[in-house]
Amino acid sequence: MLFLTRFLCALFAICGASEASATSDSQLWITTGATVKLSDSWRLSEEVTTRLSDHRNGLYEIEIDTLIGYRVGKAATVWAGYTHDPQYSGGNHTTTEHRAREQITFDNFAKIGPGYLSARFRAEQRWRDNADGTGFRLRPFLRYTIPFHEGGRTGLTLTTEPFVNLNTTSFQAKPGLDRIRNLVAITAPIGEHLTGEFGYMNQHIFISNGPDESDNIAWLSLKASF
Repeated sequence: MLFLTRFLCALFAICGASEASATSDSQLWITTGATVKLSDSWRLSEEVTTRLSDHRNGLYEIEIDTLIGYRVGKAATVWAGYTHDPQYSGGNHTTTEHRAREQITFDNFAKIGPGYLSARFRAEQRWRDNADGTGFRLRPFLRYTIPFHEGGRTGLTLTTEPFVNLNTTSFQAKPGLDRIRNLVAITAPIGEHLTGEFGYMNQHIFISNGPDESDNIAWLSLKASF
């Protein structure tokens, strides 16, 4: 527990320290989604994330994810699907990105101290309209949730997600570590099937030939499970 706490705190401290030498943007991300249990083993997930930015004059991205999942163990589920990702500048459509997405998730697979650990390992293949090449990248993800009281569903959530580019294209210019997203949020049930999450995310983007970018993001998520 002590090691994990120090590790997560170090990640947030690195982002805070590096922000002084980075350009900064204020953003709002709103996610809505639903996961439907089709059978004992099969799941269907639909998620929509809308992103708005000060520097990009409002709406700049709507990410629509559709995934089908197969449960392979008590905590593990294998997923595959498609992401439709139109992008905008000042609310005007500029291009659309298409992604094939494969991932395996491990839900509450370990209890560390008072909290529960979840993880996801995601691979993506990316294409953009009017752009050459296929971008390949990996997105490992770690989530630690501490309930405010034993057995409760309301708690503090900490997540970290690095993005690692495996190649370069006309739209995926930087190989290796591209960005890290770190989130601190409050997670709480809203009714029987709905869960809400709100908090602060820092997205630190590493730039090869210039100052890094550090995005300060107000995060809101509403997800349903049936």
